[in-house]
Amino acid sequence: MSSPAPDTLLGPADVRELAAALGVRPTKQRGQNFVIDANTVRRIVRTAEVRPDDVVVEVGPGLGSLTLALLETADRVTAVEIDDVLAGALPATVAARLPERADRFALVHSDAMRVTGLPGPAPTALVANLPYNVAVPVLLHMLDTFPSIERTLVMVQAEVADRLAAGPGSKVYGVPSVKANWYAEVRRAGSIGRNVFWPAPNVDSGLVSLVRRAEPLRTTASRREVFAVVDAAFAQRRKTLRAALAGWAGSAAAAEAALVGAGVSPQARGEALTVEEFARIAEHKESRVAEHKKSRVAEPGQYEQ
Repeated sequence: MSSPAPDTLLGPADVRELAAALGVRPTKQRGQNFVIDANTVRRIVRTAEVRPDDVVVEVGPGLGSLTLALLETADRVTAVEIDDVLAGALPATVAARLPERADRFALVHSDAMRVTGLPGPAPTALVANLPYNVAVPVLLHMLDTFPSIERTLVMVQAEVADRLAAGPGSKVYGVPSVKANWYAEVRRAGSIGRNVFWPAPNVDSGLVSLVRRAEPLRTTASRREVFAVVDAAFAQRRKTLRAALAGWAGSAAAAEAALVGAGVSPQARGEALTVEEFARIAEHKESRVAEHKKSRVAEPGQYEQ
């Protein structure tokens, strides 16, 4: 592939000119902060290890800064954009700046949370500067909807990046950490300063790398069942799991039965558990709850004191 022309990517003046021509003003409602630094988007593509045979899906392409950098390397890029004006303008930007690659680009004008299919070959990578207000749900939706995505690199608020990459025992380990780990091995992959965005956000940004598990987690519980345990455990994270999971299991006693069956201390807290342990708890819910109900029917007298 020949080297791209020096003006292929968007610089600060290009971004502002494009925005002015379109009458676009970045909105906090949609978490819009446009990248204006060409070196940053090329760094993201390198860190994501985008290959010439990759089919990349990008969420929230905005004016196209990262899109163009991805198209320089990937085989194909599909961008998902919810904004009417931005979605309408992006194909023209690609055609003007990378005309020889325009046929390798596709646009899906939709809310990423509603996307269930993409045109062309199945995506192999997800690379995106995710809108900060919906970053985690969008990330989890894409990983669940498109199992062909092997590698992901997302730029998110630094605090969210820390949560996604946190391990058990960390103060910021929580629901995003466990759910992301259900799908992939997760790690922090770098930091991004505020001055590469327009407008500059009030928070720092971080890169998160997710490499999908070579084999799905071994469990008889469904994703929905495991995630229900995770949500319940962290809804009251200061409580012991016996207390926090009482509503989920039907009672504190039933929660304790499921925990003991899973080999987890009823006095532990959610922040100490791995995703594998949450899966074991989910596996034991039905059998333990059924046994508990059966024992109540068989020996009602012991509950009448």
